[in-house]
Amino acid sequence: MIMAETTSNVSKEDYMKYVVIEDVDLPFEEDILRNPYIVKSWLRYIEHKRESPLRELIVVYERALKELPGSYKLWYSYLIIRRRQLRNRCVTDPLYEEVNNAYERALVFMHKMPRIWVDYLKVMMSQRKVTRCRRLFDRALRSLPITQHRRLWPMYLDWLEGLKVPETTVRVYRRYLKLLPENSERYVAYLRSIDRLDEAATRLAAIINDEKFVSVEGKSKYQLWMELCDIIAMNPEQVISLPVDAIIRQGIQRYTDQKGRLWNSLAQYYIRSGLWERAREVYNEGIHNVNTVIDFTEIFDAYSQFEESSISAAMNDESATLTPRQELELELRFARYEDLIERRPLLLNSVLIRQNPHNIHHWLNRAELYSDRPLDVVRTYTEAVTTVDPSQCVGRLSDLWSNFARYYESHDQWEETQEVFERAVCAPYRKVEELSAIWCDYTEAALRRDDWKIALELMQRATTPPQTRAGYFQRDEPAQNRVFRSLKLWSMYADLEESFGTFKTCKAVYDQIIDLRIATPQIIINYGMFLEESNNFEEAFKAYEKGIVLFNWPNVFDIWNTYLVKFIKRYGGNKLERARDLFEQCIDGIPAKFAKNIFLLYAKLEEDHGLARHAMSVYERASEAVSKGAEQYEMYNIYIKRASEIYGVSYTRDIHQKAKRCLKITQ
Repeated sequence: MIMAETTSNVSKEDYMKYVVIEDVDLPFEEDILRNPYIVKSWLRYIEHKRESPLRELIVVYERALKELPGSYKLWYSYLIIRRRQLRNRCVTDPLYEEVNNAYERALVFMHKMPRIWVDYLKVMMSQRKVTRCRRLFDRALRSLPITQHRRLWPMYLDWLEGLKVPETTVRVYRRYLKLLPENSERYVAYLRSIDRLDEAATRLAAIINDEKFVSVEGKSKYQLWMELCDIIAMNPEQVISLPVDAIIRQGIQRYTDQKGRLWNSLAQYYIRSGLWERAREVYNEGIHNVNTVIDFTEIFDAYSQFEESSISAAMNDESATLTPRQELELELRFARYEDLIERRPLLLNSVLIRQNPHNIHHWLNRAELYSDRPLDVVRTYTEAVTTVDPSQCVGRLSDLWSNFARYYESHDQWEETQEVFERAVCAPYRKVEELSAIWCDYTEAALRRDDWKIALELMQRATTPPQTRAGYFQRDEPAQNRVFRSLKLWSMYADLEESFGTFKTCKAVYDQIIDLRIATPQIIINYGMFLEESNNFEEAFKAYEKGIVLFNWPNVFDIWNTYLVKFIKRYGGNKLERARDLFEQCIDGIPAKFAKNIFLLYAKLEEDHGLARHAMSVYERASEAVSKGAEQYEMYNIYIKRASEIYGVSYTRDIHQKAKRCLKITQ
């Protein structure tokens, strides 16, 4: 056996001064004597000693490190061995200091190796030596290049936050953010956790103002802004370094979809500051500035809840016997709350109008809400007609003008009613129907005053063609240049002339309707009936003929049917040839759907006033002209029945045979 002397370091660590070298160790000893600076030789020797007592293994490591103090591999594996010695030992054990000394010796050569520093820091943190550990962190940060600092800072900050020493942690965070300002959100979260809200708000405001800042937590600028608003609004006594009012108002201008929440935050700030009147001003300002129902509801609910809480606080704080001043204050709070609740429909309507000032229904609803306040009603209508843009309006602009005029009319102010209607007929409209509705309402208002002369004059004005004529559907022209073609106006004009005008003027109106080619079949029929009532039968027949020229099938059917019935009723068989010409003209090109009634009427005429053979010819033509199927079957039955009544059963044989050829077997 050979006794080998250990290094001075081993003796310093209180190990044996001599270690027994076995025979099996001699080859390794000889190898390291020949190659003392070869790491692999030492590693082979260490591997050989792996199963030996720990003390002997440490001696070999110390000998190797004495020869190769710059070997990271040796130092790292050695320190792992030393750390294992600390398992299940109390932090007051002297062995901890031995391990600390080993790390200190290692850092003399390995001070640029972050792994050594990290392990050493973990060992030091486990010993709960705060000052020494903090200084060790600082040494590590000074020793390592800045590119390696990211490995230390998270561990450093986590350790400090666990110590519950706010001042030290804040100072370290400030140093940390000089290197990594993008992690400011973590600092803000820590400041909030230790209730340093003023600095947290200041730091958060700086983050928001930095256009280049990108949240590592994935938060948007909006989320950061909302977080800042929550801090400054809920803690007015602690946040004193920032202009809270200006910050929240800036947020209101920037984030228009969150106006309700931000206005409530500003009001909450003043409530918590004890400035209740200022809070009410903010609530009212918010209600009069928001443009959506959601924001309005959010602010109004908060406002009403605030008023309720102020009343509850006053009732709870005051004694059973109230002084006159206290009673007055309580009554004032109740009155303020009741007024707020009563004004809600009007305030909501204001929001809807701000959201879309061209919505007719909202303006009409507003006028109805002011029904007991005449001046406000007039002011509302006046503002509405000057605000609404006809090209963008929702609803009929004519309804707005008509309701405005009717309001004056309901208060027996005819001059004002006329003034409104005169302004209305000159206003621009998107559709002709709206302008025609205004003229009709204007005329009806005159009729309600039993002033039919003015009504006729108004209709004459409305239907007079302008100097610049335009087509009814020519939308690039104003409605005033197209309204003279409105059938609604002419129909009302014709009704008025029939009721209050002369035969000549009424006839002229109907003729103008036909000349403008805007008449309907019903207008033609009404014209004919009007002429008949005046015993102008030929004029009535001329009116029917004009209508027939205007329309095609199937629209002309009602005119033909009325014309033929009236003609037969008037002349019977006196003008048979003329009647036959009319029927032939009617059935020329008549659709099968309408043929039956006309042919039966024609056949009836021939039976009553003409020749039987002509009637049979009409029935035969009718059987071929009507629709195939049930209607043709019915027509043949009528033909056969009339033929048997006139000529006898034998005459119907040919008709039966023809019917069998034309009709289906089942029929």
